[in-house]
Formats: sequence, structure tokens, C-alpha cells
Amino acid sequence: MSRAPILEIPGDDPEQKTSPDNLTPTETEIMETVAEAWKHVIRDGFSTPIFPDIQTNAEDKNGKTVDNVNGKTTLQSCSNGGGPAICGDSEVVPNNSNGGGGKTTSVLKPSPSVGISLENLLEVPIGGSGKNGGAENGSGTSMMDEAWEQLSRSYVYFKGQRVGTLAAIDTGGETLNYNQVFVRDFVPCGLACLMKTDADVDIVKNFLLKTLHLQGWEKRIDNFTLGEGVMPASFKVIQDPNRQKEVLQADFGGTAIGRVAPVDSGFWWIILLRSYTKCTHDYSLSELPEVQRGMKLILNLCLSDGFDTFPTLLCADGCSMIDRRMGIYGYPIEIQALFFFALRCARQLLKPEHDGKELIERIDKRITALSYHIQNYYWLDFTQLNNIYRYKTEEYSHTAVNKFNVIPESIPDWVFEFMPLRGGYFIGNVSPARMDFRWFLVGNCIAILSCLATPAQATAVMDLIEERWADLIGEMPLKIAYPALEGHQWRIVTGCDPKNTRWSYHNGGSWPVLLWLLTAASIKTGRPQIAKRAIELVEQRLAKDGWPEYYDGITGRYIGKQARKYQTWSITGYLVAKLMIENPSNLLIISLEEDKKIAKPKLTRSASWTC
Repeated sequence: MSRAPILEIPGDDPEQKTSPDNLTPTETEIMETVAEAWKHVIRDGFSTPIFPDIQTNAEDKNGKTVDNVNGKTTLQSCSNGGGPAICGDSEVVPNNSNGGGGKTTSVLKPSPSVGISLENLLEVPIGGSGKNGGAENGSGTSMMDEAWEQLSRSYVYFKGQRVGTLAAIDTGGETLNYNQVFVRDFVPCGLACLMKTDADVDIVKNFLLKTLHLQGWEKRIDNFTLGEGVMPASFKVIQDPNRQKEVLQADFGGTAIGRVAPVDSGFWWIILLRSYTKCTHDYSLSELPEVQRGMKLILNLCLSDGFDTFPTLLCADGCSMIDRRMGIYGYPIEIQALFFFALRCARQLLKPEHDGKELIERIDKRITALSYHIQNYYWLDFTQLNNIYRYKTEEYSHTAVNKFNVIPESIPDWVFEFMPLRGGYFIGNVSPARMDFRWFLVGNCIAILSCLATPAQATAVMDLIEERWADLIGEMPLKIAYPALEGHQWRIVTGCDPKNTRWSYHNGGSWPVLLWLLTAASIKTGRPQIAKRAIELVEQRLAKDGWPEYYDGITGRYIGKQARKYQTWSITGYLVAKLMIENPSNLLIISLEEDKKIAKPKLTRSASWTC
């Protein structure tokens, strides 16, 4: 079965911007056809053919039909024979409707092209993005209306200004730290405010500045001082009885369950800063000296020299959304994908003045090395799984195939049944003699949005989700990790964590907030029907159940045993998903286009290698 063609159009480079005025008639027709087809996709899905035949009569020097002769647009298709999709030429079929006049027809199919050049394809909103629409919640009002209302109830004020949102507004249980503003939790909240018709940019700007201010605090846990660039995991507003005024109180991991600093907070902060800038076209915030310094502190923390032999970041367990012991120590895919995403966002926002030029050069080198490492060593499909199964061990040379000395017997049995012939994914972790074959949704979706995944890999990830829908989506989207740790493995890896029992919380629980990531990835890869199907599942229960934090069970049927109700990012995850599916141009706020300037590394022998 042939895969979708890829439509490549220049991206963010201002010198390469494509406008309808400078396209050839053939290109203009193609652009109009795809844009029109997208409207049908949003309304009807892919159940019927949506792309009419496009006449192309340009031929290359070998007499083969091509769709464009000036190099601006390339049509190609990808096939996946059980391994990574391999891109080739677009499917060309004879056109007999013109009496056999020598012309051929190139048939366009749903493809990753939709996400690669959204600015040209998705300018016309499909439906509204305001405070209506969506399914009813049982009380006669729409879920969208209720979601916006619940979001407004979660706002946190500091000296009269909104600076964030509470993690949850559930009054039925112990507060714990759910009354704080979490950096990662606020991201979908901020995106919802940016994507709505009358964009609410002030709260996002205030949040970015307040968290930046907190970054400058001395961060101390016991007798150890954290790095200067560490961003807080969360903060809250308290009343100082001595000074008789409101003050902010930040947590840098010192009060967290595992006392682990949040590695992902700084990355999410940079990503949200880029989203704010993309939405408002206002560079004055990112160009502020203190904002430039804040970005540099975060990046210097990650790009500092050490003993690393890999371009990936070494992390402790519990340093990200999975903030409890779950065996993700080492080089987890979620952190690596966020790291790559933040590097590319910072690359767009950093000014070259002073030491900025040197930092940009370091970023470019790390992006190239990191993309190569993840695309080659973290990728798993049927073919690669078979290769690992046949690995030889104890290879000592520069020509070793099993570079990490992974023992084939360590491959868990479930992987062989889980891996379909069509599809693939980035595994959870790669380190010496260790591969974590678990599926983690956040890392895979972020890899798609940041273009860490190649177009072929992005397509394969979505293929996997379709092939394993019952496992990864179930009755309530979406599994944060798959499969769950059970029995002896659960006891050893989690330390008998009572909250992370099998198919609960981070151990195979289903998290509605992840809906926005799936929706963004689905639109970017030209597969919005996947997002629509997941949204329909969410709309059946989420509001009626009181917007819980997570669901338990193999299929996500039951509200989580310790899940908070009216969890803010469950609410805004749904809002962002709806705002993007109704108006796909909103994807531009959170998605990057492929960077053609990322050099393909040349594999050479080590400088220390001698004959």
C-alpha cells in the first residue's frame, strides 16, 4: 500500500517565503486544490476521495512526469514495507479522460505535506474558534462554553494581574500542590488563550515574565545550590504577614515527591515564548535583555561540556511530566524531544549580539547531532526490531552494528506482539546495554511537532496509533505510557509506588490533556481524522465526569483512583484540540517546519582511530 505524497514548500526562512503571486499557474492550482480538500477533510474525514486529479504535463530529462519544473514544489509518495516509510515519486497514472493526449495525472493523497507548509494551506478558518461549538455536556450548554468558564475560574492573580492558572479547582480533596501554577500545566492553558478568536495574550505574557523573574532566585535544596538557569516547577501566590503584601513562592523541586528539579520546565518556557511571538508577531518581549539572558541561562545549562559521549541529556527519574519513579532515568525520549524543540525555538528568538552568535553556533551543532542520534538509535519499527533480535553482542570496533551492546534476550515479549507491520515509534530510552521499548506519547508527538521525526517517521507514528488504537487510545484518550509495569517489574522499577499501580496514573493511565498533542500531530501529518475520532471519545464523558486529571484501566474506562476533578489542563487540552481541529492554521502557533539547513552529518572515522 503506497503512502501519502509529500508536498514540500519553503518554511520559516523569510528569503524563501512562498506567496500565491509568484507561483506558476500549475502551483497555484495545486495550492487551491489542497486548501479546498482540507475543508472536506475537516468536515467529512477521509472516508471519500477528496483530491481531484491534477493535470501535470511537465517531464524530466528521462521523460518521467513531474509536477513542477521550477523546484519550489515537490510531490512524492512514501511506502512503508514493515519498516520506516521510504519516500519515492508521486503516484502517476494515465489520464484517459482527455482522449489519451499524452498527459498524465498525479493523484494527491492525505499526507504529511499538510503540516509542512501550513501558512499557505490553512489561512481560512474552518468554523469558529470562539466560545461555542462542541458536544453538549448534559446541561444544555456546549462543552466548549463550559470549558472556557472553568478556565476563567482557574486564573491566578498577582497584584491585580493574571499570571497563570491553578493546576486544579477541585474542592473535594486535600489541596496538596494542586493550588499552584505549574509551568508545564500552563502550556495548554496559554495556547488556548493564544488560539481563541480574540486572543488573550496578556496572561501569557505575564506568566512568561513572572516565571523568568523566579528563575533569578537562588535555588537551594538542603546545602546544594541548583544551576542558575533552572526554571521553577511551580509557584503560588501567598500573603506575606510581615510585609503585608502578596509575594510569589516558587518550588524548584525541593518540595516535590522525589526532590527532583524539573528539566522540562525551561524547555516548555522557551516553547511557549516562541508560541507567543508567533501568535502576536511581537518580538519586543523576546528581545528584552532579561528574556534573552533567561534563554541563554537555560541553554548553557544544557549545552555545558561534560563526560557525555551522546548529544542527548542525562536525566534523573521524575524530572518531567512523569514526576515519580517510573524507570525513565537516563535519556528519556520526552526530554530529548523537548530539548530539540526548545533548541529550534531558541534558534529563532536569540539575537546574535554579544555572546549570542557563539551560542547559536553551539545550538546548530547540537541540533544536527541530536536529530541524527534520535532518528537512528531511538527509532523502532518491524524491520529494526527484527535487526535488534538478531544482534550480535560484545562487538569491539568502529564498525560495530550493535553500538550499545544491547542483549537481544532483554527485548520484552510484549514488543513482538505490539509491533505492527505498518508503523513505528521512538522508544522510551537508549543507553549502554539498555533499551526501554515502552511507548511514550509526549515524546513521540513532540518529535513530530518539532520535526525531530522525519516525514516518513512521523507518518509511521500515526500509522502505529491507528493500528494499535485499542491499546493506545482505548475508551478515553490517551495512554501516557504503554504498557503498564506489573508484578515484580512494578515493584523493582517503581519501588512499589501505590499511586503508579498498573494501568493507573503514569503507569499506563489515560490522560485527557494529551489530546492536544495528538491533535497537533494528526493535523501536521495530514491525518485529522485521527484527532476527530479521539475528540469524539473525549466528548462522550470528560465534562460529565467533571474533567478529571486521568483515567485508570487497560482501556481508560474508570476515573483515576486519585484523580482530581476540574483539572485545568484536562480542560485546556480539550480546548486546544478543538481550536486546532476547527481552525488548523492554529497549528502554526505550536508547530515548527522542517529546517532544510540542518546538515546531514557525514559519518567519518573517529579522529582518534588509527590503523
